[in-house]
Amino acid sequence: MPRPTGRVLTLLELLQSGGTRTMAELADRLGVEGRTVRRYVDQLIDLDVPVESVRGRYGGYRLAPGYRLPPLMLSDDEALAVLLGLVAGRRTGLTAAERTAGETASAKIRRVLPKHLARRLDTLLEALAFTDRPGGFDIPDAGVLLTVADAVRHRRPVSIRYTDRDGRRTDRTLHAYGIVAHSGRWYVTGTDPGIGEDRTFRLDRIADARTLPGSFEAPAGPGPAERVLSGFAAAGYRHEVSLRIHGTVEQIRARLPAGVATVEEHEPAADQDGAAADRDEAAAEQDGAAADQGVAAERWLRVGLRAERLDWLPPVLAALDRPFVIEHPAELRSLVAAFADRLASRARQV
Repeated sequence: MPRPTGRVLTLLELLQSGGTRTMAELADRLGVEGRTVRRYVDQLIDLDVPVESVRGRYGGYRLAPGYRLPPLMLSDDEALAVLLGLVAGRRTGLTAAERTAGETASAKIRRVLPKHLARRLDTLLEALAFTDRPGGFDIPDAGVLLTVADAVRHRRPVSIRYTDRDGRRTDRTLHAYGIVAHSGRWYVTGTDPGIGEDRTFRLDRIADARTLPGSFEAPAGPGPAERVLSGFAAAGYRHEVSLRIHGTVEQIRARLPAGVATVEEHEPAADQDGAAADRDEAAAEQDGAAADQGVAAERWLRVGLRAERLDWLPPVLAALDRPFVIEHPAELRSLVAAFADRLASRARQV
C-alpha cells in the first residue's frame, strides 16, 4: 500500500476513535506537516467521509456524529490483540459485557482470521493459564459504567441506586472522582455530598445511574486507585491488628500492600526499657550506615490492618523476615507461636 494512502487510512482510524483531534496531534501521529494533514482530510471528504472542522483553541477535526463507517478492518496483529483482550477480560472479570457478548465478539473476529493465525491463537490459548477462576466475577451493567464514566470525565454529580452487601437499597448522590478496576471487580470512588465524606461503591451493585445538573472540583491529594486501596485497608472487619515491624516501607509493602494494611512512623514510648533503648540505638546506627550507602533506612514502623481471619498472618510475618512486635490482638500471638513451633518441629524431622 503506498505510504500516502496508508496515512489517509491511519487518519481515518484516528478520527473514528472518537472526539476531536487537534491539527498538532494528527500531524505528530502521521509524521507529516499540518498542510499535509489538511490534504489528507480533503481526500477523506472526497470519499464522502464527513470530516468536520472544529474551530477554536482546542479545535481540529472530527467525524460527524452518527456517521456509520464501513465494516471494520483489522490487521493480523490487531485482530490477535483484540481477541486476547477479550479472553483476558473475561477470564479476569475486567469486562463490562455479559459473557455471551464477549464470546460472540470473539467468534465474529475468529471467523475472518486467516487459518494460520487462527491456529497460532489456538496454540497460545491452550498454553495460557490464569490464576483467577473464570465465571466467579460480578460484572457491572454497561450502561451504568458508561454513565458513571461520563460523570467522572465532566465532573458532574451522579445519582445512583445502590444495594449494599447486607441487601439494603439506598438512593445516593455521588461526586465521582474515578473508576478503579481491582481484583476482578469495578469500583467508583468519590464524595457523598450529603455527608461530606469519601465513599467507594462496587459498580455491579449499582442498579441505576443518572447524571445531574451542576459540577464539582476534584480534591487534591491521592488518586482514585490509592483512595480505593486505602478504603479497603480501613474497612471494618472482625479483627483489628496492630504491629510494630522493623524494616523499610518497601519491605513491608512487598507482603502487606496498601489495600491490606496501613504503614506509619512509630514513635517509641519515653519510658521504654533499657533493652529496647539499646535495640533502637543499634537500629539508629544501622540507619546511618544505610543512609551513607544511599539505601532506604530500616526503622520501626507501625502497621495496622483489619481482617476477618488471622490464620493467614503468621506465614506472612515469617516471610517478611523482619523483627516484629504484636501489639494486639493476643490471639495473633498464640497463632504465631504455634506456627513457629510447627516450623521448628518440621525442621528437626529427618
